[in-house]
Amino acid sequence: MELTVHDLENDEKKLDEVMAIVSDDLSEPYSIFTYRYFVRNWPQLCLRAANPETVAAVLCKADGPSGYIAMLVVRSGFRRFGIGTQLISASIDRMRTLGCAEVFLEAEVTNKMALSLYDKLGFLRDVCFFNYYLNGADAYKLSLRF
Repeated sequence: MELTVHDLENDEKKLDEVMAIVSDDLSEPYSIFTYRYFVRNWPQLCLRAANPETVAAVLCKADGPSGYIAMLVVRSGFRRFGIGTQLISASIDRMRTLGCAEVFLEAEVTNKMALSLYDKLGFLRDVCFFNYYLNGADAYKLSLRF
């Protein structure tokens, strides 16, 4: 499968593609303002994988020594090909370049595929937040320190 990784930048068409995937595949709803917040403030940490249409994306931020992965989404037909790993690894590399010494994220406790990916990348489960998401699902706070 031939995919290329691109910066998401401030391209409304590409942003719409990411929003559609998130709406289809993640349980948490996000407004356009959430996406714009990340893309405008940390464009180098907002990546998408395409063939040529967007099939996956990651939105992150860096705040001093801490990086944060706000969302990772891979379209259902494109999972288990290493796309999520590629996007997370690229974003972590960029966060390290920006001076981050750690990265945090939250993931639903029932999202076994995501938890497996983060486990393989060396993330640790720090705490469980009960009823964290709007749908009532619990979340793990995960961290990676380097």
